[in-house]
Amino acid sequence: MNMNQPSEGNYAPPPSQPQPAPHPEMVPVSMPATPPRVTYTILGITVAAYLIQLLTQYIFGYDLAVGLGAKANEAIRAGQLWRFFTPMLLHGSLLHIGFNMYALYIFGIGLERRYGHGRFLLLYVLSGFAGAVFSFLFSTAYSIGASGAIFGLVAAEGIFLVQNRKLFGSRARGALNNVIFVVAINLFLGLQPGIDNWGHIGGMMGGLIFAWFAGPHWEVQGLAPNLHIEDLREPRDVIVAVAVVTIIFCTLAAIGMWFPFVQ
Repeated sequence: MNMNQPSEGNYAPPPSQPQPAPHPEMVPVSMPATPPRVTYTILGITVAAYLIQLLTQYIFGYDLAVGLGAKANEAIRAGQLWRFFTPMLLHGSLLHIGFNMYALYIFGIGLERRYGHGRFLLLYVLSGFAGAVFSFLFSTAYSIGASGAIFGLVAAEGIFLVQNRKLFGSRARGALNNVIFVVAINLFLGLQPGIDNWGHIGGMMGGLIFAWFAGPHWEVQGLAPNLHIEDLREPRDVIVAVAVVTIIFCTLAAIGMWFPFVQ
């Protein structure tokens, strides 16, 4: 008998081999599917406003809508405060409105699905208002166009990617780089004469501030395969965002009314 062979009673099994780590699996997650009604409504209203501009030019020989609604510093200081809002509905050419409405379509549909109708409308209007305020502060030229509101949407897209980067992984960085590239190119193009870059910058800041406080903050909830996205933002967050943007840009507008930055 071999004395080195362990007896049956004290046999020790060989150490177990380490098991390979399981590979991560892709699982379906139910995403928000809000139809972009506000985006289409804004697009339709803006196109209708442009048709009215063309009609008044044909009838009266001048653009009555621009005369009544463009950002004009002297008129604003005379009390025509609606000119902080109406410029986002007016455009100077077919190319101008075509480019802005294409950008609204591209960014608006996805953002409205994430934001919902009311929050998206607030984002658009407040961004346009912020753009008009910055233009009022730093430019004496007449100004029209939805570019300030569009820049606010682009900024909101970037904030959404930053605040939800854990959900999108490496794709978030690539998408964010695309957003930064779009902003940089358009701000560079805005250096050309006749383009109101201050309106772009103001709209971008307004959209960024609103999105930071009120933009969707997603979390995956539920058990596989019944997973869904839950937005952790509360209604009070939206109220805070509206208040912050309104206070900041109304204060800047008031300062510009009494102490003009540019003459």
